[in-house]
Amino acid sequence: MSYIDGFVIPVPTGNKEAYRAMAAKAAPVLLEHGALRVVEAWGDDIQPGKTNDFRTAVIAEDGESVAFSWIEWPSKEVRDAGMAKVMDDERMKPDGDLPFSGARMIYGGFAPLIDEKA
Repeated sequence: MSYIDGFVIPVPTGNKEAYRAMAAKAAPVLLEHGALRVVEAWGDDIQPGKTNDFRTAVIAEDGESVAFSWIEWPSKEVRDAGMAKVMDDERMKPDGDLPFSGARMIYGGFAPLIDEKA
């Protein structure tokens, strides 16, 4: 079964295009190094929770939106080898400041429990 890297990221709303451009630059590199799918999504219907929600999870501030993304890999082994190559790839070096707060980004690797398709 596949393996998923997931990310929830606070992004200044004014940096949406810079974030999209950065993600568009990274996606082909991830695919080249073994990823099957790269999805970047911009929060447009994030409801406040009673205890926690996407915004509070990343300590989003006024003027920030939340990006939710995931990378699908064929296996954890392919992900581990692929991510090592991605991190060493010169194309992944930032062209200046990142368009988001890396300190408040939440990320992790996930083994799917269910994977149903229509």
